[in-house]
Amino acid sequence: MKVYIYILNTLADWEIGYLTAELNSGRFLDKTRLPVEIIKIGNTTEPIKTMGGITITPDENIDNIKFEEDDLLILPGADTWTEEENKKIIDIVSSIIDEKVIIAAVCGATIALANKGILNNRKHTSNDLEFLKMFCPEYTGENFYINQPAVTDDNLITASGIAPLEFSYEVLKRTNLMKTETLEAWYQLYKTNDSKYFHALMESIEGA
Repeated sequence: MKVYIYILNTLADWEIGYLTAELNSGRFLDKTRLPVEIIKIGNTTEPIKTMGGITITPDENIDNIKFEEDDLLILPGADTWTEEENKKIIDIVSSIIDEKVIIAAVCGATIALANKGILNNRKHTSNDLEFLKMFCPEYTGENFYINQPAVTDDNLITASGIAPLEFSYEVLKRTNLMKTETLEAWYQLYKTNDSKYFHALMESIEGA
């Protein structure tokens, strides 16, 4: 499975940290599935600086990517989503979302999607409904807004910037990259810090 991560300046490190760690390490992924290929993409292949000051260099320019059905595109939050250079990826999302590419957007990326009108007829969430209505003139999707940390509607996943765990859970659930019992134990372990879920997690991957 190909996983594309859009890289932009001021990327919010914590919002995708759980997800990238599990996708990259593969430690709890279902070993009966094809391996995950992570590809970092950007408007250029010039390095960016995350909000945490980490330098990340994209692997590919977005102009060179051909998305296919069931690919995953992760759109992290950032303070720079309103900049002109990031409109290209949102235009691409607008053209591929109906082709069953899985779009996973968190925090500021949901603002960009709302501005494009992509959230007007799909269930979604964001940091706050009033924030979307105030700053997104093309947004008319109030009736589809769900006040939850993360929401999945078919191949669209959206989340608040303060819900990186729930965001990761929804992505892993939608992609079936973990067995159900593994995912539930993994989520509950990080959510509750109860050691019984660590044992459940280990049991779920024994012999895998």
